[in-house]
Amino acid sequence: MTDAYTVVGGGAIGGTLAYSLAQAGHPVTIIDTDADHVAALRANGLTLDQQGTRTSVAVDAATPAEHAGSLRRVLLAVKTQATEEAMRWIAPRLADDGYVVSVQNGFNEGIIAEHVGWERTIAAFVNIFADVVEPGVIRDGGPGAFVIGEPGGAPISERVRDLVADLQEWRPATADVNIEGYLWAKGAFGAMLAATALADDAMADLIDRHRTAMLALSREVCGVAEALGIRVESFDAFDVKAFGPDADAATSEAAFDALTAWLRTQSKDRSGIWRDIAVRRRPTEVTAEYEDLFVEAAAKGLRTPVLRAVTAGLRELEIDPDGMSEARLDALDRLAAARNRPLPATPALTEDQARAVAGWLDQHRDAMVADLAAYTEHESPSDDPAALDACLDWLRGWLDESLGSCEGEERIRRDEAGDVLIRRYPGTEPGAAPVLLLCHYDTVWPLGTLAEIPFHRDGDRITGPGVFDMKAGLVQAVWALRALDALGLPRPACTVLLNGDEETGSVRSREAIIAEARTNRAAFVFEASAGGAVKTSRKGVGIFEVTVHGEEAHAGLDPTAGASAVHEMARQIVHLEGLRDLDAGTSVNVGVVHGGTRGNVTAGRAVAVIDVRVASAAERERITAAMAAIKPVDPRTSVLVEGGWNRPAFERTPEVGQLFELARQCARQMGTDLRETAVGGASDGNLVLDAGIPVLDGLGAVGAGAHARDEHATVSGMVERSALAAGVLAAFA
Repeated sequence: MTDAYTVVGGGAIGGTLAYSLAQAGHPVTIIDTDADHVAALRANGLTLDQQGTRTSVAVDAATPAEHAGSLRRVLLAVKTQATEEAMRWIAPRLADDGYVVSVQNGFNEGIIAEHVGWERTIAAFVNIFADVVEPGVIRDGGPGAFVIGEPGGAPISERVRDLVADLQEWRPATADVNIEGYLWAKGAFGAMLAATALADDAMADLIDRHRTAMLALSREVCGVAEALGIRVESFDAFDVKAFGPDADAATSEAAFDALTAWLRTQSKDRSGIWRDIAVRRRPTEVTAEYEDLFVEAAAKGLRTPVLRAVTAGLRELEIDPDGMSEARLDALDRLAAARNRPLPATPALTEDQARAVAGWLDQHRDAMVADLAAYTEHESPSDDPAALDACLDWLRGWLDESLGSCEGEERIRRDEAGDVLIRRYPGTEPGAAPVLLLCHYDTVWPLGTLAEIPFHRDGDRITGPGVFDMKAGLVQAVWALRALDALGLPRPACTVLLNGDEETGSVRSREAIIAEARTNRAAFVFEASAGGAVKTSRKGVGIFEVTVHGEEAHAGLDPTAGASAVHEMARQIVHLEGLRDLDAGTSVNVGVVHGGTRGNVTAGRAVAVIDVRVASAAERERITAAMAAIKPVDPRTSVLVEGGWNRPAFERTPEVGQLFELARQCARQMGTDLRETAVGGASDGNLVLDAGIPVLDGLGAVGAGAHARDEHATVSGMVERSALAAGVLAAFA
């Protein structure tokens, strides 16, 4: 008697495998949430289109709501982002001796095991080029590899051998103990295919024309696998070793030739990701598919800027599919080329040159202070768009006077916030990737503060609203470039980005910041220093709002009739406090609480605003899961958690350490000892580092009093830090 199978998700992969099993005589039931697809399967059977020739087989089909009975052999073929929901449906129906086989893209075995246990989970790798072309019809995309095994590298079991025997009906299937190695290799290949969905052209042609980006994508994925101790495995025409970190250029080029030639033999010339965006107009699975990879990479201190750029681009196309363009792949090539260039390890200036820079700046200290005074006179509170516009207009003119004309400028308009200004300046080395100089021009001070706290210089001390946070930083950055030019010293191509809503979380500017950062080799944030130290670690910030709904009642007449939202909130606050882990760098602060209407009314509603700070991606994941798992203690109440992460954690990666070491050597040339520190506050540097671009933060003013009425900077600090910035920038030229 042939074994029965249930295929959950009857799309390209699930439909192809279901057809093969049914054609071989296995009873097959397809479970799919698409009612039209299910109706077509019931009416016409499951149809396979092979180069225009269609054949059909009978299958049972149902939506999840319609299906009754238990499950035994389950092939799970839903999109990665639907795995959790599918497993919640499968788990209570799965027989004790049943199992779930992941025939999906991504790394989903852990999610499956959370619901049914590892003993009922089977891992599989499948490389199927197929598409759903209409309800009930799957277009066969040609042959591909199929490998099955027990999770965790366990020995090949009898059930795996049985599966392999049954699934031979599709195409040659094999068993292997290293399924993880195949899945990571597919992740590398899949990253290339995902990138091709940024443009509307054949996969093979786009991979062929953009080998720089494609190689970087594969190397980023393989680099994470190597750091985790995973041995990647080649399949079909994808020679993963040839695309890995250790392959020489000739080997990689030959592998590209073979891969693109093979892809051109496939009847499917565009990826399923492209089809999701361009045809079905629905979210792709890519962002969910690589989520765990980004966490693992961050934990190992590895950069994945090119893959992050791909996922960010796909998110944009999910909103506006008409934005597909090969220019996106051109930008990936530039980013990959910049990534391949190592960070400078030593200063480029000699000690005499470094001292000459410091001396020149010291001679111009009064002019630097005058620029800061003029800048401070233009008040720029974050919540006043008119004032921000006026300040930015002045800055544009000042930049022209100070640095001359730029090669390009973008002013990105932002409603109810300051615009983002991006200016690109050439360097002394034509064609080199630029470095990003990142500043914000908004301040926390309301309009009119200047009248109360005017700009004032008293010897070495400068006071005024925003001088420390962070107007002096921009002045220092500009004068660093002026010093290099004045002394005929090399300087890199620079992108100056001015942000107008940093103090309110960069909500309207973050996408522009991240997109621009990805075209740069490194970023330097001219936020104020911390007691003279640069910042090589910042905490991530989460802002959450917890709302409890209870049942109102007269508190005196019947104290038991209602369910107090305030009492429930008190229990939740105790729970929230328990989430903090100061040793791991995690703080949880319930800063605002309000609820109830009157003292004699059982409260029907209560709200709490929570500020969370985390020092690592792992802690962010822990807190995210904990916030999602919050449930009421009193079942008569309900709890709603809203909000999320304003900025990711800025962790000290090896490349951040390299930038600090470079800066420390540059400071030593001038006879100063530069320190580094970790701080609890966040900046736009958090966003840039999370995008995979190395960052050095805190290059701005020396002083104190950020957001306080005694805010101040020092003139000597402006000179010293401007000279330091000049030395660091020269190293990139």
